[in-house]
Amino acid sequence: MSQELLINRLIDLARQARQAAYAPYADFKVGAAVLTADGRVFTGCNIENASYGATICAERVAIFSAVAAGQRQIAALAVIADTPKPVAPCGLCRQVLQEFGPDCQVIMANLAGEYQVVPMAQLFPYPFDLSR
Repeated sequence: MSQELLINRLIDLARQARQAAYAPYADFKVGAAVLTADGRVFTGCNIENASYGATICAERVAIFSAVAAGQRQIAALAVIADTPKPVAPCGLCRQVLQEFGPDCQVIMANLAGEYQVVPMAQLFPYPFDLSR
């Protein structure tokens, strides 16, 4: 599969996952899809909660689903929302993604069809690291 087809596939899966988002408070629906090193794809949507701190982002739902299935290496992550420009993962999601995909490609997209691909090292150059 070509790089362009793979990017479009991940964006489409993230878009589909977004439809399941539970966002009654902020009405900000997000979808994500992660590609693991062995070629499997896991999706997630954001899930809000009345206790805002209990809310979880789509990216972490997808990553945690992959980890729960035994995956430890994320090769790519796509995230999509209804934003004017391609949406970027929040800082907390970047830190989690760093744990399982320090060399992954992050595909940031919006519903208008725009996207940008950024290497994780560029998106998050100074992660928290216990070994430092």
